[in-house]
Amino acid sequence: MPLIRPFRGLRPKAESAQRIIAPPYDVLTTQEARDAAGDAPDNFLHVSKPEIDLSDEVSAYDPRVYARGAENFRRLIDDGLLRQDTRPSFYIYRLQRADHSQTGIVATVSVADYESNHIRKHELTRPDKEDDRVHHMEALNAQTGPVLLVYPDDADLQQLLATQCRATPAYEDLALNDVKHTLWVVDDTEAMQAASRAFAKMPAFYIADGHHRSAAAARVAARRGHKDEAANHFLAVLFPVSQMHILDYNRLIRDLHGLSPQAFIEQVARRFALAEEDRPVRPAAIGEFGMYVSGRWYRLRAPDEWLHADDPYTRLDISILSHRLLQPLLGVEDARRDPRIEFVGGIRGLGELQRRVDDGEMAVAFSINPTPLSALIAVADAGEIMPPKSTWFEPKLADGLVSHLLQA
Repeated sequence: MPLIRPFRGLRPKAESAQRIIAPPYDVLTTQEARDAAGDAPDNFLHVSKPEIDLSDEVSAYDPRVYARGAENFRRLIDDGLLRQDTRPSFYIYRLQRADHSQTGIVATVSVADYESNHIRKHELTRPDKEDDRVHHMEALNAQTGPVLLVYPDDADLQQLLATQCRATPAYEDLALNDVKHTLWVVDDTEAMQAASRAFAKMPAFYIADGHHRSAAAARVAARRGHKDEAANHFLAVLFPVSQMHILDYNRLIRDLHGLSPQAFIEQVARRFALAEEDRPVRPAAIGEFGMYVSGRWYRLRAPDEWLHADDPYTRLDISILSHRLLQPLLGVEDARRDPRIEFVGGIRGLGELQRRVDDGEMAVAFSINPTPLSALIAVADAGEIMPPKSTWFEPKLADGLVSHLLQA
């Protein structure tokens, strides 16, 4: 079975695309999504985050939310704003922000390859979030949020994509959060076969973002007895490793686990070299962290012996923070399930960490170095699992640009 497969994508008609595309469902709070889409009835957030159309008393996991999403999705199709391509195709997708550009391919990928670890994971999923995506896919009978995969650089494949990009794009420079999105449709049989052959030679692929979506897709396929060919594949965008851009993924903890701020700082200082700073701390070296508590920023430095462990998981900065500080001092035993911890993508800046502590919502914040992609790959190749929310990739993909319909 080929790793990637062309499919009949569901896409906005050209004149509607700008008002339909939306940020990924999981990067906005409900209120942020409501503010972004409130005066835009065709915005895809009404499909991907449909709780914005219901009252605050309704849980995001309520069956009424998924029913509303399906209703909004069907309206966009019935009104002709979303149309399914007549021929199976690949799609070339380019993201541009400032001086950064990355070009990948949109396809469906095999659930079987995901289950056999040809498509490699590096995170455990949260059961509630995984269930949410299962319910969403089944209500819509579609996958609307692509999984972000990375693959080893391949010069021939990049040349093939560059050649296809000489054609007129279906959408050019759609604007979303300072990012330009451009998409080409590739339905030429020879080009699609060449792309499939190039991917077939690669030893492994890595989930960069979308563990819950891929796990949910596998569950939907199993529920359908693996008899539904469309459901045996899931929507993905694949980019070469060298083009990926990773930001920090920071932590907020709601309380100090019964410690006073001073007692907590003293406990931290017994484990890490600690220095008070007069401005927000962005870590500058491996094993370095920023900490904001009780109105002050501190720079933490891990002991050298922690940085040279043989195991690729143990020497990760995020593992050091989790196992040497969050777990023993703050009682965060399982970051996937503990409601006291929250994760903040680096795109929001260090000011967001400080604000939420100063507002009293959280007790302490930690800024962390971005996890190198090489470290993610080493952990995945070793068959190990990284701590949750270890990587924040930018720029973000757009929801609503291409969706994958599942058969009934």
